[in-house]
Amino acid sequence: MLFTGAMAAARHAVAALPVPRSDRLDFRIIRHGDEIGRHTLAFERRGDSLTVRVTVDALVTLLSLPIVRYALRATETWQGDRLVGLASETDKNGRHQWASARRTNEGLVVLGSQTQRYIAPEPAATTSYWDKRALARPMISMEDGVLLRPRVAEQKPETIPTASGGPTVAEHYVLSGSFNVELWYDRTDTWASLAYAAPDGSTVHYERL
Repeated sequence: MLFTGAMAAARHAVAALPVPRSDRLDFRIIRHGDEIGRHTLAFERRGDSLTVRVTVDALVTLLSLPIVRYALRATETWQGDRLVGLASETDKNGRHQWASARRTNEGLVVLGSQTQRYIAPEPAATTSYWDKRALARPMISMEDGVLLRPRVAEQKPETIPTASGGPTVAEHYVLSGSFNVELWYDRTDTWASLAYAAPDGSTVHYERL
């Protein structure tokens, strides 16, 4: 009975996370109305453990010549609703960045290409954005491991388009300070869209597939 109860609690802990029913999220990355890449999250559940694999690829060209290349590969691991591991590699126009985190007796130990070793505060999350509750937590940058504490301002709900269906009503949040990005979550608290201003002043936004 004790074992059955523990297993049920573990299943509930993972189920409580806003993991999509398909165990997958896919987005088109749009700039000036054109698709410049894809952002994909794949979720793997095993008992009370959840692994999230993040893949981002984007390419901007000018007269058929590449002017911006971006590639990110990250894996984060959760035990119940606690982050226990992160490993990521990012290529930004040939510049290599990385982040690593693992849980020890000290806590969640983080290293990165732009930060020295530190113990992340509880309950830290990452900048993978799929869990809306991360907006109220310190965030570890998946690109370089830096600890971020953005200001979060909730906006009025909006109707936003999706790439493979009709529009959806979503909650809208603006993050600023540590970094600037806009995020939308649908009525099931599933990540629905993202937008940010590129260095050239253009707007990049996501459409969920």
